[in-house]
Amino acid sequence: MKLDDVLARIESRLKALDLSAHAASLAAKRPDAIRNLKRAVTNNDRGGITTQTLTALAPVLKTTAAWLLEGVGDPASGNLVRVVGRIGAGAEIQPEFEQISPESLYEIEVPFPVSTDAIAFQVEGDSMWPRYDPGDVIICWRQGTNAEEVIGWEAAVRTADGKCYLKRIQRGAASGTFDLESHNAAPIRGARIEWAAEIKGVVRSGQWHRK
Repeated sequence: MKLDDVLARIESRLKALDLSAHAASLAAKRPDAIRNLKRAVTNNDRGGITTQTLTALAPVLKTTAAWLLEGVGDPASGNLVRVVGRIGAGAEIQPEFEQISPESLYEIEVPFPVSTDAIAFQVEGDSMWPRYDPGDVIICWRQGTNAEEVIGWEAAVRTADGKCYLKRIQRGAASGTFDLESHNAAPIRGARIEWAAEIKGVVRSGQWHRK
């Protein structure tokens, strides 16, 4: 790795987050990390920073160790994702996430990097058990996809009547409609889908932490 490039990436994240190098180092529990890196760059010292230190800095800088090290991936990716509501794996849920005020949202820390477009829903109900348990968190992309592209797959969907489900999607009998299937409940027939997103990740209940 080129230390000056690593330092440039760290400094770009510090600027984006309006964070000082000292504060970031303390938050990562590596008090002198960035100062030592700057000194190493000045002295052309190859031993200026370790991958362990970059791994510790990454969540503080809301990015990934891979991006800090090699510039790989989305610089703003990190391990935090915003939970925008509950999703029904049983009874319908009406989170209407696009209208929720920022005060009612919260972030969780997950054990893998996620895109800045990621949103999360907390699963409620047991109709998709054993695939999903109540309290699991599913992660998908806010922009969603065409419902036709998730036929045969489990997906997060919002129907035309504003209800939000986690179901397996099948084509409905009538044009433009879809059947929403569960593992442990009767299917919902002939639903019209306004928004759909494939499941990009699942964090099991008890394995995520609220920030």
